[in-house]
Amino acid sequence: MLYVSQIIGKPIFDARNEKIASIKDVLVRYGNDDYPPVIGVIARFRRRNFFIPRRNIGEFNEHGVRMSSDKLDLTPFVRREGEVLLAKDVLDNQLIDVDGKRVVRVNDVQLIDVGDFWRVTGADVSLQGFVRRLMPKGFYGSQRPVEVLDWADVGYLATDTATVTVQLKSSKDKLSRLHPVEIAQLAETLSPIHRTEVVESLDNEFAADTLEEMSTEAQARILEDMDEERAADILEEMSPDDAVDVLDEMDEDKAQELFDLMEDEEKADVAELMHFDHDTAGGLMTTEFIVFPKSLTAGEAIARLREMAETPGMIYYLYVVEEENSWKLCGLISLRGLILADPTRPLSEVMRSEFRSAHPGDSAEETAQTIAEYNLLALPVIDDEGDIAGIVTVDDAMEILLPNNLQRRLPRLFG
Repeated sequence: MLYVSQIIGKPIFDARNEKIASIKDVLVRYGNDDYPPVIGVIARFRRRNFFIPRRNIGEFNEHGVRMSSDKLDLTPFVRREGEVLLAKDVLDNQLIDVDGKRVVRVNDVQLIDVGDFWRVTGADVSLQGFVRRLMPKGFYGSQRPVEVLDWADVGYLATDTATVTVQLKSSKDKLSRLHPVEIAQLAETLSPIHRTEVVESLDNEFAADTLEEMSTEAQARILEDMDEERAADILEEMSPDDAVDVLDEMDEDKAQELFDLMEDEEKADVAELMHFDHDTAGGLMTTEFIVFPKSLTAGEAIARLREMAETPGMIYYLYVVEEENSWKLCGLISLRGLILADPTRPLSEVMRSEFRSAHPGDSAEETAQTIAEYNLLALPVIDDEGDIAGIVTVDDAMEILLPNNLQRRLPRLFG
């Protein structure tokens, strides 16, 4: 086992045991391996950096490198796609520890000889890792406790080089082991550019869920920094009310550009909410809800639910309308009530015909107060014609009522 700090600056000897250079850095290739392989070292001689591939290395240890060949290519080193320099790109940078659900600083990098040469196996995040780099070995000793994270649990590595995108592609599955709330919290401790990279590494649906756990300002900055087509794809996966909020936070021209790139169906849902003032029930509501005609039986309604290609993330109430293809609201039923109802009875007989509602022009604060006072999970918003225009969910209501410092702790119940 070696640490990168133990070999940086150590000599490089040729096959005749003559010192020809010193070790400037260690190069690894990042792909789909949990433990990236060392592919060579960067040598430094008279202000020139050149590459020595591992096939020309006979010995690699804490004393330095001994070459197995007299062949030496002094062509200046140029990094290729997928290559990561352990000292330059990794040391002192932050990474996401998936198992520990935290962002930590890398103080040293652990390497282990696994038979086919050396591989990156861990990140030392302890104080001893930092001391090891500063002090002679005899000073810090070898028995001091260290904390080394398994490199397989590194979900994201924050570097200042473009090659990090290679790691992100292979890290998507690792990050997806976390809940969107956890990813959002971790990402917000990173710099804006790294925060964007984390979201970009996720698939569209998971990226949308993660963005919805961030502040509207952070959502806007991330989407503005992304490729326009990808940003529009993620907007399509967001709930319409959240998409409206983030577009409203953006520069007007940028918002219009992303809106125009959205698919027609999702664009229509967003456009429907855009003309409502932000501080009204209309501005607070979402158009993600399910309606059934009152003539359906409870059993038929359950069958339709099963057949739906897409449903809202969380269904607590189903809204009952006068007839098929109508929006005229006449009642509602909870999902629990529907499941427990006699499957042969029509919805008109098992629904609640008396319920609280809001008007699109009602103030957002009054609407939120109604939800809180009546312990509702959602409140239908009904227009002047008696049609259901949308629903306001309890998590959006709580964002109105709770202080900012408590909003961040509120788990999202919908989406």
